[in-house]
Amino acid sequence: MLDHLIRSATVVDGTGAPARVADVGITGGRIAVIGPPGGVGESAATSEDADGLVLAPGFVDPHTHYDAQLFWDPYATPSMNHGVTTVAGGNCGFTLAPLNPERPQDADYTRRMMARVEGMSLVALEEGAPWNWHSFGEYLDALEGRIAVNAGFMVGHCALRRYVMGEDAVGGQPTPGQLRRMVDLLHDAMAAGAWGLSTTQSTTHADGDGRPVASRHARPEELLALCRAVGEHEGTQLEAILAGCLDRFGDAEIDLLARMSAVAGRPLNWNVLTIDAAEPTRVPRQLQAGARARAAGGRVVALTMPILTPMNMSLGTFCALNLLPGWGEILALPVPERIARLRDPAVRTEMLRRASSEEAGIFRRLADFGRYVIGDTYSAANEGLKGRVVSGIAAERGQEPFHCLVEICADDGLRTVLWPMPRDNDPASWELRRRTWRHEDVLLGGSDAGAHLDRMCGAPYTTRFLGDCLRGRRLVPLEEAVRMLTDDPARLFGLRERGRIRPGHHADLVLFDPERIDAGAATLVYDLPGESPRLDAKAVGVVSVRVNGVETLRDDVATGAVPGRVLRSGRDTRTVSTR
Repeated sequence: MLDHLIRSATVVDGTGAPARVADVGITGGRIAVIGPPGGVGESAATSEDADGLVLAPGFVDPHTHYDAQLFWDPYATPSMNHGVTTVAGGNCGFTLAPLNPERPQDADYTRRMMARVEGMSLVALEEGAPWNWHSFGEYLDALEGRIAVNAGFMVGHCALRRYVMGEDAVGGQPTPGQLRRMVDLLHDAMAAGAWGLSTTQSTTHADGDGRPVASRHARPEELLALCRAVGEHEGTQLEAILAGCLDRFGDAEIDLLARMSAVAGRPLNWNVLTIDAAEPTRVPRQLQAGARARAAGGRVVALTMPILTPMNMSLGTFCALNLLPGWGEILALPVPERIARLRDPAVRTEMLRRASSEEAGIFRRLADFGRYVIGDTYSAANEGLKGRVVSGIAAERGQEPFHCLVEICADDGLRTVLWPMPRDNDPASWELRRRTWRHEDVLLGGSDAGAHLDRMCGAPYTTRFLGDCLRGRRLVPLEEAVRMLTDDPARLFGLRERGRIRPGHHADLVLFDPERIDAGAATLVYDLPGESPRLDAKAVGVVSVRVNGVETLRDDVATGAVPGRVLRSGRDTRTVSTR
């Protein structure tokens, strides 16, 4: 007898093959049978009519930061609501393990670093996770049996350095013995199921004290030694963030990515490829990393988002504006002094000059302040401004846009929420995206779900992309869009029996209404431990989500089941060849 039978669904199986109407039977957490409507001869304990609905493999998000959130939110919301059944965590060089048992203060350092660099709530980190592990294996064990999604984790380079070098990890270089100890720790973690190594050398990544994070101080020899270790384990990967990921790689960065992948003999993915028709040389430059890697015997894959993910800004709290050249020191001042400096015309002129300069790199996109939309406001002086564009308000007031924005924020004590309008929402940019998505070295993803919680909400990219493909721009057909969200990432990570609807595969499934599938607007909610805020977005048209055959979501409401698994390298992943 089948455990469950889904009748008359429009099956989009993840391979890119044409959709077909079929019955799908599930037994023991796996797909048991796929047959024509009414043609499955076995009886089932439960069944449902899916006529008119699409049944797809569960979506795989290749870049998340759910490492902590899963402890207080086993459903990885809002990702699971949007059909995601497998998440990859431990990215960007940051993980919660290993922690050196001889230095209990390292847990506090890690929490403060994650709060700064990944925009997580410090209170939530302190109150929501047990912090009862030291080794990476103990961290994985702490999650086992308590999550509703499948989750796999890389080992963060910063954690390895901190464990071995202590405070010297920031600014120092390891002795030969310390490097051997880092390599040994990495081996231990992968033996316990870690997916591989993640690292960062991005100039935007600073710890809780404002200093460059530990892995930014690593030299190529250290990185390559760790990559060699990754290549000694079955089903492993690499993930790296370099300064050039945000705009354009330098020659040395392209060479480093290629060498890392080739030395390990493992795929390396990086985040995130920004596609903008106004910058036509960026995509070809960034994809040179993949071409160079193939020539060296490696594989380098760029992650890119298929939607425009809005990210809010503020002059009151740390955000991307702090990363503009010369802005960080001003925006770090006490609020009264900060307001005074921002109101100084000479200071604003210099800030604007540097924000628009070449040194600002991709952050130049933030300097068009007339295109900002006012979000939440907090003073009577700003009543009625929410939802309005700064350029219109500035014209009414006879002010330059940045001056106008400063005055609005000053009236709120700098608490005003600001939403920059994207500059790359034009037909030429969307056509460039459509072409780029089909490149062999490009993979859809990069949501950062679980990070930057009150700034952005990338998790709904799956449903928003599908809605756009079905009823919006229709840049790719449904079957191809589903493959990009399921089988493509599953193949990159070597996931065993996941990513397709096929007999014998794990029954990770999402059932949705093609007439409605979409994502709602991001709204601020206060549901983190300590009532800390985050942005959430409701799924539209998702009828059901199943993980390992068990229903975890029905009509956007979690069922309470936690059938997810910690996916461990080797056991749950196979090696993906780079040659």
